[in-house]
Amino acid sequence: MGNRSGVLELAVLGLLHEAPMHGYELRKRVNAQFGWGRVLSFGSLYPCLKAMLRNGLITADPGTPEAGRRPKIVYTITADGKDYFAHAMHEAGPSAWEDDTFGVRFSFFGRTDPATRLRILEGRKARMEERLANFRSAMTRTAERVDAYTLELQRHGLESAEREVRWLNELIDGERRQQRPPDQHQPPTQGDSR
Repeated sequence: MGNRSGVLELAVLGLLHEAPMHGYELRKRVNAQFGWGRVLSFGSLYPCLKAMLRNGLITADPGTPEAGRRPKIVYTITADGKDYFAHAMHEAGPSAWEDDTFGVRFSFFGRTDPATRLRILEGRKARMEERLANFRSAMTRTAERVDAYTLELQRHGLESAEREVRWLNELIDGERRQQRPPDQHQPPTQGDSR
């Protein structure tokens, strides 16, 4: 699921899981929901839809024609598509926490079991901590040799990675609290007035 077309396929299946849509609606929803930096073109979407049709993951039916226009084809997820989506949402390997995949996986976390969510969040955190260490190392090595704009770009990358690690820590803590059995209470922390 690590390549761009696999991620697009997962995004489309997730959206069609909510409701049938025609191509224009799908393109608009993918662009709005996932904000992939560049607008998804029909040249990327329609080959993906055709491959999914061939693989039996979706069906295509002509919609109701509007006055003077040809009908828009409406895409619907199949039972095989739902099974494929459910299986993909339970994969928690390295591709699940890569930049291109993580946002799509995260947006469908409501359909992912808690243990898988936690593994993905922890994997993403480890990846971002690695990136953070690389930013810090690069800034230390190159601070004297680069111009002010390059240094600012590096600082921006560092701050973005730090912000994401903090966010991931909060999400991981929340997941762990939800997974803790109700009878298992945390001991009070120092200064806690329980």
